[in-house]
Amino acid sequence: MKKIAVFLFTSVALQNIAAQNLIQAYKDRADMVTQANISNNLQEFSNLGVKTTGSTANTDALNWLKNKYLSYGYSSSQMVEDPFSFGSTNSKNLVITKTGTLYPDKYIIICGHYDTIVGPGVSDNGSGTSILLEAARILKDIPTEYSIKFVHFSGEEQGLIGSNHYVNNVAYQGNTRKLDIKLVFNIDQVGGQIGNLNNKITCERDTGGISSNNAASNTATQELAVCTGLYSPLQTSISYAYSSDYIPFEEKGYTITGFYEYIKSENEHSTDDNLTNIDPVYVFNVGKAAVGALQHFAVASTSNNNNLQVNETPAKDPLQNIRIYPNPAKDMITVETEKSKQFSIEINDMAGHLVLSSENQNRINTSALQNGVYTITIKTSAGNLTRKIIIEK
Repeated sequence: MKKIAVFLFTSVALQNIAAQNLIQAYKDRADMVTQANISNNLQEFSNLGVKTTGSTANTDALNWLKNKYLSYGYSSSQMVEDPFSFGSTNSKNLVITKTGTLYPDKYIIICGHYDTIVGPGVSDNGSGTSILLEAARILKDIPTEYSIKFVHFSGEEQGLIGSNHYVNNVAYQGNTRKLDIKLVFNIDQVGGQIGNLNNKITCERDTGGISSNNAASNTATQELAVCTGLYSPLQTSISYAYSSDYIPFEEKGYTITGFYEYIKSENEHSTDDNLTNIDPVYVFNVGKAAVGALQHFAVASTSNNNNLQVNETPAKDPLQNIRIYPNPAKDMITVETEKSKQFSIEINDMAGHLVLSSENQNRINTSALQNGVYTITIKTSAGNLTRKIIIEK
């Protein structure tokens, strides 16, 4: 059972940050999460019954997920089944990969488990499953600099068996790291109890295990909290990560963060974890936060043309010809603009403070900046372009 120890981000502070850092394109997409889609996903998940790992219902849920992704336009080549077994039980994880434009071999993993025990598990974890599906639907044709893996784990309820298998056989093989994972973003039990004041979400950070990845997790979780305030109406709290599918990743040194309901519903692992007791509006709001945060972590395009394909550049938009590299950067960033164009550059930290500015300079010295995530805005006569940059020394 989760005992939540927290410190709160005040709504005033979040609103202040939001006023300075909101990226309109990200918000527009977060607002594309619909209550109808979330509720429909929850209903269909519930209809699949008790999805115990290895059961027929568990296989039915896997096939339901695959058909959902196909209906969104993902190809079968983007979907990989990851089979595993324990004892006489067999099941599969499902992995859908959306390739990044600049860093195709570096991944943001957004994950949640789809297996249940005893009841239909509409909160634990139909809620996270529904949000992953909605995020995949909305971002399908949005270019992101980093690749995204949407991962649906099975075997979570039996002791993180599916995620352990994936980490130790796919992400790692023996002592060799095979997947370069920037961040693991886990969503588990965010259904809320109907009737509770469900206006706050817990953002989970790494506080134990391998200590070398704790600082990076803390930074990512702070960013998750900020994004939640930017792109959803929810308030946030910070707690510690444990007992869900991000843990096997943490144990291999990867950076993790996650969402978990703030007021614990206490319905998990029982027949009471059903549609009657869940708060679908809460799931909807968490979904908006997740879509906003996922765009931030994967560095989504800021163009509002949602029909863009990966590597597609709008021919008539001069702002899209601007290149910013490398990203992540160490001591220098190059900004390529059209020659003879007048432009200025502003770099802000995640609190919205201006930390660096220049005019008509293509090479920007960033050696004085600390490691972290920043926004860079290039202002030209044709308009402004804002991108996320990472300083990583």
